[in-house]
Amino acid sequence: MSPQLDVQGSKQDTRSRILEAALLRFAQCSYEETKLRDIAADVGVDVALVHRTFGSKERLFEEVVAAACQSRQLFSAERKELPARLAARLLEPSLDRVIRVVDPLDIFVRNLLSPEAIPILRAALARDVVEPLVPKLGDPAPQRAVLLAACLAGIGIFRHVLHVEPLLEEFDGDIEPLIIRMMETVVGAGPSAGARGSATRNGKTAPRAGKAGPAARPRQRKQGAR
Repeated sequence: MSPQLDVQGSKQDTRSRILEAALLRFAQCSYEETKLRDIAADVGVDVALVHRTFGSKERLFEEVVAAACQSRQLFSAERKELPARLAARLLEPSLDRVIRVVDPLDIFVRNLLSPEAIPILRAALARDVVEPLVPKLGDPAPQRAVLLAACLAGIGIFRHVLHVEPLLEEFDGDIEPLIIRMMETVVGAGPSAGARGSATRNGKTAPRAGKAGPAARPRQRKQGAR
């Protein structure tokens, strides 16, 4: 192997180690608390090398989010295959796709209140979730795409962060078909029990179950009537 290839390989290895160290740091600390010098110290390099490799802390965080989630790969399935694929991913161990140690949700949870991180997370959502999903979904596609992301994040937080008992692994047999039906409703990939309550009649939304319409309400007794 030529010396040039050795150098390139060394650069790539250093870049990967910096990214791995950043994954760990951003999963444990907020954007503001995470310092490039600490990431550099974890790798054993000068902080100037981190700057040269990624350009800025903002750019490094963008790559951390993309590497941890790899959303584009998750959403690469065809429309009819998406519900089952997303349900299966939710029920897998929630680990990053780089070093398989970090829970990607930790990165999001740690940074949900960060003024500097929120715009980066919002941009990642638009780029890595909405953009690849919109061509696969029917109208209103952007809303469907964001609802999918919200369902995935919400279930993931309840399951992997809060450890809500009815969503834990021992109930996967009950959870998976429910998640698939919910995803089918959002994706528009097939009939779903959840869609029945929103059926329309003559262009008007039917009343939801449990809420009586005006005709079903009991008449109020007139004052003085016996």
